[in-house]
Amino acid sequence: MRHQVAGFKLGRQKDQREALRRTLIKQLFEHEKIHTTRPKALAIRGEAEKLITLARNSAKATDIEKVNARRQAAAILGGGNAETVKKLFDDIAPRYESRNGGYTRILKLGHRQGDAAEMVQIELIEE
Repeated sequence: MRHQVAGFKLGRQKDQREALRRTLIKQLFEHEKIHTTRPKALAIRGEAEKLITLARNSAKATDIEKVNARRQAAAILGGGNAETVKKLFDDIAPRYESRNGGYTRILKLGHRQGDAAEMVQIELIEE
């Protein structure tokens, strides 16, 4: 039984899951919408929204707290994502100043031809 077991395994080992999660979140922030399978979209939605909330809340913080928030976001996204962190804090977060969560939308696209996996589009809500 899977009582109180959080998260999605996605048929991968831990390091592969983390790499997939980081890549999908980075692509979501870069392109603002991506097509993927439903379990992958559900796996990244919560963490992407937490990152947007972190960036949104840091706008009213002190300079030290702003730097710390950027470091936290960079740590979650992994190394070499300075452009993504900059876009998150400078472009994406200010859009949601008056919104209390619910920054993403998942739209069903139907089933994939090859293996009938349920495909969805996850996107950032425009405001």
